[in-house]
Amino acid sequence: MTCHKRYKIQKKVREHHRKLRKEAKKRGRKKPRKDPGVPNSAPFKEALLREAELRKQRLEELKQQQKLDRQKEQEKKRKLEANPGVTPSNLEPVKEEFGRCKAKKTKSIKQSPKKLYCQELKKVIEASDVLLEVLDARDPLGCRCPQVEEAIVQGGQKKLVLVLNKSDLVPKENLENWLNYLKKELPTVVFKASTKLKNKGKMTKVRKKHAPFKSEVCVGKEGLWKLLGSFQETYSKAIQVGVIGFPNVGKSSIINSLKQEQICNVGVSMGLTRSVQVVPLDKQITVLDSPGFIVSPANSATALALRSPASIEAVKAVEAASAVLSQADTRQVVLRFTVPDFKNSLEFFTSLAQRRGLQRKGGGPNVEGAAKLLWSEWTGASLGYYCHPPTSWAPPPHFTEGIITDMNRGFNLEELEKNNARSIQAIRGPRLASSILFQSSGLTNGIIEETDIAEELPEEERKHEEQDCKDTGRGGESSAEGAAEKSSDESLAEEAWEALPGESQAVEQPAQSHVLDAMAEEEDDAYDFSTDYI
Repeated sequence: MTCHKRYKIQKKVREHHRKLRKEAKKRGRKKPRKDPGVPNSAPFKEALLREAELRKQRLEELKQQQKLDRQKEQEKKRKLEANPGVTPSNLEPVKEEFGRCKAKKTKSIKQSPKKLYCQELKKVIEASDVLLEVLDARDPLGCRCPQVEEAIVQGGQKKLVLVLNKSDLVPKENLENWLNYLKKELPTVVFKASTKLKNKGKMTKVRKKHAPFKSEVCVGKEGLWKLLGSFQETYSKAIQVGVIGFPNVGKSSIINSLKQEQICNVGVSMGLTRSVQVVPLDKQITVLDSPGFIVSPANSATALALRSPASIEAVKAVEAASAVLSQADTRQVVLRFTVPDFKNSLEFFTSLAQRRGLQRKGGGPNVEGAAKLLWSEWTGASLGYYCHPPTSWAPPPHFTEGIITDMNRGFNLEELEKNNARSIQAIRGPRLASSILFQSSGLTNGIIEETDIAEELPEEERKHEEQDCKDTGRGGESSAEGAAEKSSDESLAEEAWEALPGESQAVEQPAQSHVLDAMAEEEDDAYDFSTDYI
């Protein structure tokens, strides 16, 4: 190679390196710093160096040991492959122990969330001195769980207070009627929690500046504070207050309103609170937030649709929404959703889908989407509906006159009545004509014991079972049953679509026209060209 060519290559290499250094400098990359080591002026330098050398030796020994172990395992595998009938006896106890550990781990991991909710609820009931059962003012009787109330009564000297939350969604006359009905059994507080949410970024700024809780006006906070304060004074020591209730009644919102900070997770979806959360209100009062009650499957379809913590994706939307719609006043539903009069729930969902612009692929009305919309509005905190209290009052079976007097003892009930009257005046409820009349399904049964909860199969096992069912369905009798089921499903679908109005049936007209055209083509094979059709 000539010198000219060699120098030229070296120059190019230098330029390339310079370019790379510039780019690295722009990106902010720095060269890794070298370990400076132990300075000479450091005390105990020799001891530190010895420790470092020992550490290096241990690491090297560990690596060597791991290498030898790997080699031994490979040798054992080779021997086993050469003699597949022979298994070393030393490995059996180790495998058994490993299997036991694995089983324990899988049991702890695959525990049902419903069972965990029951455990957390029991902890809250045992630890609390006062329990606030939060009720939705739109259906207070449907939010009460007799099993939980009975467990509280059997738990000893524990007090139970009813909190009528979402009272701004009910007409004032109806709210007063429910208050008069419920206060015969237990101390009842009228409440309207703060519902406005904040972002997490804003939350940190608020906490730093100690700014007040900027949200919608909370009503009934003073009354509840005074009630708990009066009980704490008579109790003469620090108390713990447990907040319990069905999902989506506003337990966490009440705690946030009392604390004037957004501590607990709040949202539209059901079952956000999954474990006990301890919130100190002051030095004497501590609040415990709990997950919602587990609804028993023996309840009515309406109770399951309104109180179940499962999301609408897990529930059949049309069935749940139809059950809710069957209990509501038809005329008021028509006025509220501005839809034409309907004969059945499917017709209502079709007209609601057309009204709200919910469409499927192909332009047909999205009936399932309309059902989900109604279900979410009914379980959320935007739709105003109300129930009438029972005409005659009778104490429930789990309460006696002695228990009712014990529950009211220790509370300043006169002051509570005054505060409730102020709260009802402060609340701007909807008019009786604009809200929907709803027929309550009565007390909702819940599950407290973990043994009563049916074990749910994991997804993989469920898929295997479904696959097995499909495989067996290919046989003689099972295929006949499947055909019968299919025909019954098709007939039900035909009946449902016949019930729909003309606009929804217009979607299937093109398919019918194709069939008619095909039939016409088959019949017109023998066409007479001699005749003239005018």
